[in-house]
Amino acid sequence: MSKTILITGSSSGIGKATALFFAEQGWKVIATMRNPEKESELSKLKNVWVTKLDVLDPESIQKTVNGGILRFGKIDVLVNNAGYGAYGPLEVFEREDIIRQFNTNVIGLLDVTKALLPHFRANKDGVIVNVSSMGGRFTFPFGALYHGTKFAVEGISESLSYEVASFGVKVKIIEPGATATDFAGRSFDFKNDQSIEEYQDLMKTLIKMMDEIGGASVSPSVVAQTIYEAATDGTDQLRYPATPDALALLEKRSKEDDATFITEFKKQFGL
Repeated sequence: MSKTILITGSSSGIGKATALFFAEQGWKVIATMRNPEKESELSKLKNVWVTKLDVLDPESIQKTVNGGILRFGKIDVLVNNAGYGAYGPLEVFEREDIIRQFNTNVIGLLDVTKALLPHFRANKDGVIVNVSSMGGRFTFPFGALYHGTKFAVEGISESLSYEVASFGVKVKIIEPGATATDFAGRSFDFKNDQSIEEYQDLMKTLIKMMDEIGGASVSPSVVAQTIYEAATDGTDQLRYPATPDALALLEKRSKEDDATFITEFKKQFGL
């Protein structure tokens, strides 16, 4: 009997690649997004249900969870993928921008997870896969908001893994690095104020480095395969670096103390 997966943020990038990959493996897929009427590729697949879910709207979350259970009988895996990145000097962001970043990347993830936990608990089975980032364990300049949310996802996931283990549920963290998605487009909220001169030299260095990293990005299908591994390997492994750069940098981060790692990283920014 095939299993069912619910994925948030399935309209593009990692979410869409994951929906396609699981569908190819014979899974039933609940591919959720804010504007399902715009999706054409996934909606053509017989084992995929494309439906509306906005992580900022608790009513749409519960409606989708209830609808998925009614349609497929059981949901086996949740992938919390929806999110975006806010980058720029902290002082140029309005309070509303800050709230939106945390509501989307953190509160939305918690709301979707809470909506599915009673179902997983009743079945004494389930896997929660949270898409974090290599930026959930170290940071770049001007990413206080984005990295703050991803560090939060790491902590939430690790703590949650203890409490749900008692009823057979596993939690997994996916940590991608540079991935060829629309992160630099509609999933990227970049702000700068060039009149604040103190930030501009560092900003130029960051943009140059981001361009170089982007040139080495991998297909989101690579991350999708890591998500599949995490969802199906049956182990208690918590963290899964998902791209070559993430694997290398996270290994380096784990071996060095804060002073060593941060000092070396600062040198790349001329600090």
